[in-house]
Amino acid sequence: MIATIFFYIFAVILVAAAATVVSARNPVHSVLFLILAFFNAAALFLIAGAEFLAMVLVIVYVGAVALFFLFVVMMLDVNFAELRSGFQRYLPVGAAVGAILFIELVVLYGGWQIAPQATSLRMSPAPAISNTQALGDVLYTDYIFLFQAAGLVLLVAMIGAIVLTLRDRRVRRHQDIGAQIARTAAETLELVEVSVGAGIKELGIYRPKPPALVPESGPDSAPEPAHADAGQHGHGAQHAPEVR
Repeated sequence: MIATIFFYIFAVILVAAAATVVSARNPVHSVLFLILAFFNAAALFLIAGAEFLAMVLVIVYVGAVALFFLFVVMMLDVNFAELRSGFQRYLPVGAAVGAILFIELVVLYGGWQIAPQATSLRMSPAPAISNTQALGDVLYTDYIFLFQAAGLVLLVAMIGAIVLTLRDRRVRRHQDIGAQIARTAAETLELVEVSVGAGIKELGIYRPKPPALVPESGPDSAPEPAHADAGQHGHGAQHAPEVR
């Protein structure tokens, strides 16, 4: 009786969380409700006696997949308003796909038949092996090729995601440590002979300064400050004529 009550409680919360995942406007809230749905599904697995599936659901999906979704949504600057703008345009296609899936579920449920020996097998004593061992025996013996095919599909999907997101941007500056170590002094240093009295124009590093603002003359005007080179050449020293 208590197990039945908890089953319906977790089932109601699971359905409500799943509906909120697809109806929430904030994507971060959707990921949080997804985590809540995973926890309730794990609780249903525990009630059904499948403790291995419950732990896998919590460790793999909640601890890795859902948190990864959360970090990706929070770190990427995704314009969700632009994504929602094409909702009405793709609504007929989505409705058609949903209708096809619903028809398939109805056909499968209508053609489902319970085996005659299912009741007797249910009431028979449980074997001496655990659920984890029984699941491993079935998965790695009867369905080993399907299991490997699923892993191959996930590998191809991962490689495709990396190829689509990895872009060789030429605007970025990359450091080549090998080239830095292999270079010589002749490639990095340049000795320039400067003649005596050569100005900065001849050296090619002349940068004209913007014209300074001349203060208005008047009784309240401040005196003109001394030249910056006064400390080196003496106050009021005259500069040498510029060499052209």
